[in-house]
Amino acid sequence: MSTASEMAQRLAREVEAVCRHYLPHGRREGRYWRVGDVHDTPGESLYIRLHGAATGKWADAATGEHGDLLDLIGLNRGLDRLAEVLDEARAFLGSPRALPEWHREPAAPVGSPEAARRLFARSRPLAGSLAETYLRNRGIPDVRKYGSLRFQPRCWYRDADDRLARGPALIAAVTGLNGGLTGVQRTWLDPSGGGKAAMPSPRRALGHLLGNGVRFGVARDVLAAGEGVETVLALRTILPALPMVAALSAGHLAALRLPPTLRRLYVARDNDDAGRRAAERLGRRAEALGIEALVLAPVLGDLNDDVLAFGQAALRAHLRAQLAPEDVARFWMGGGWRGGA
Repeated sequence: MSTASEMAQRLAREVEAVCRHYLPHGRREGRYWRVGDVHDTPGESLYIRLHGAATGKWADAATGEHGDLLDLIGLNRGLDRLAEVLDEARAFLGSPRALPEWHREPAAPVGSPEAARRLFARSRPLAGSLAETYLRNRGIPDVRKYGSLRFQPRCWYRDADDRLARGPALIAAVTGLNGGLTGVQRTWLDPSGGGKAAMPSPRRALGHLLGNGVRFGVARDVLAAGEGVETVLALRTILPALPMVAALSAGHLAALRLPPTLRRLYVARDNDDAGRRAAERLGRRAEALGIEALVLAPVLGDLNDDVLAFGQAALRAHLRAQLAPEDVARFWMGGGWRGGA
């Protein structure tokens, strides 16, 4: 049975036939086959080398994807397992070149909510992943219960030299008020799990973020909102029954859409000028809608910094004084913190 390397070499020897079969909307331009993307959308973003030492290698300038012809076939056919990709490649190499048209999922526009949905669907649960290790190292335990967070071991990005690369990333689902996924935030991680990857902008968004956020729990009358996922999850370690949302930036926090049933909003602000301005703007918007707005202020840069520096007990004591008394009884005690601070 052929190995993946041997199969990729066999495909490379028939690279133009591979292109004409899987990417018929493309065209030959000199040493390359040009097409819009791996799903055969018309365009020029993706190019496959037809000659030379790198024959069969391809890259998509718009998405950052790249690889060999096995990678291309797997993405084109929506195959997740190597065994399935190899079976497809063998079928191609052993069949006449004029094959019937296969049904393919329509291509998702680059940067669209559909592209975000596909990335989230291809990602894994947090259990046992590098993303789980990263969050635990940020002082956030019990992360496996959060369905809005997943792990992608090979997420595309451009490095400091603008070269295409892949690395492990925490994937956070961004949803609207109706629960529909509108985007994702990708946080690339250091392979040790001790922090974010050493790269330009290790956090990058995909899809539609404005007004939406990464949600933990379903908000009805009371909600807590903050900027970063780690900030909100640090707060959730103290108030696990309180619904929360991470807007992912100060600007997006200020523009967050609020549920029509909301009567009280807690804003877990960052301790900088942008964070203070965002909290003020969101608070004014909430109050104009008849929603009481209360600020949860950190001691250090944000609540995640606080829990790492001082521990959960100190953060509980710091936050309790900032909560409405009825919410202490409802969410504090309901979250399991009985007795003491």
